[in-house]
Amino acid sequence: MKQPLIIPVILCGGAGSRLWPLSRAARPKQFLKFGSDKTLFQNTVLRCRNPIFDPRPIVVSGESQRFLVAEDLLEIGLAADIVLEPMRRDSCAAIAAGCLVALKRSPDAMVLVLSADHIISEQHEFDAAVAAASIDAAAGYLTTFGVKPQSPATGFGYIKPGKQLRDGGAFEIDKFVEKPDLETAVQYVSEGYFWNSGNFLFRAASFIEELERHAPQVLSAMELAIEKAQTDVDFIRLDNAEFASSPQISVDYAVMEKTDRAAVFPVQYNWNDIGSWDAVFDTLTKDAFGNAIAGEGFVLGGSNNLIESPTRFTALVGVDDLIVVTVDDAVLVTKRGKAEMLKTLISTLKTQNPKLAE
Repeated sequence: MKQPLIIPVILCGGAGSRLWPLSRAARPKQFLKFGSDKTLFQNTVLRCRNPIFDPRPIVVSGESQRFLVAEDLLEIGLAADIVLEPMRRDSCAAIAAGCLVALKRSPDAMVLVLSADHIISEQHEFDAAVAAASIDAAAGYLTTFGVKPQSPATGFGYIKPGKQLRDGGAFEIDKFVEKPDLETAVQYVSEGYFWNSGNFLFRAASFIEELERHAPQVLSAMELAIEKAQTDVDFIRLDNAEFASSPQISVDYAVMEKTDRAAVFPVQYNWNDIGSWDAVFDTLTKDAFGNAIAGEGFVLGGSNNLIESPTRFTALVGVDDLIVVTVDDAVLVTKRGKAEMLKTLISTLKTQNPKLAE
């Protein structure tokens, strides 16, 4: 029996506040380019053009971002079913809605759930990983993609693999663990844990079955939200009241940490969730002194700096290890490695100057 095409379900509703001041509510990070000629969202859609994929993805986004999604798709000449959430209810509700829309296309639908704001640079390795993991997904496993750590990072969740399901296939998941401190991260890396990428592959029906077992309130809310949805060309507007009745919970907490059908497939490609300015720095091309410049900028007598300045010229002289982000209404200057302090800054701004924080 021929395996059905894999439907990409792209989660595109995040705020990206950790990349303030460039990423804002009006244009969050998935719609920014970060040194590329395409946005993170566009590159995510274009990543899924192999013949194993359904050519029409499902994009789950917020009502306020609908035109950004539509404009990005139009720019690259592609169409999608755009599912609009009236409010945020975290990843479980978004994935449930995407799966239910996929099941309307086919009862055998297999879905690849991708975050719109991640960078995966090796296309061939990505295609190969999806094709290989689809064997385990077709067997009923809820398969997540585990990334082999390049360092003992403290900004990611980790997955401890159990026994391998088959030669060359996914592993059972022994446990999920939260973002660790540095000492614990070193231990996890030495013990063969994977970074939790937050991207998944499974049969839509398999996910719905596990959702019914472990988070039935989310499922019932999404079923009614879709049943009462209003469709306008490519937009599927989920019913406000029904969607609001869903618990706000991540897919890991709601399903993946509870199901006995969870599996992790180890991937060989480079992956970055662009979760901080340090992560942006890691992805950009550097000059001979380790400086990365996106937009208009220049560094004299300094090393290992990041300039992100899309609309005006920014110069650094005689400084090292700085992140400088210049936009029309704000300038950020911080040392590299201070992501936690930036979170504190944003929290403070939300109280003292909420308009600027957004």
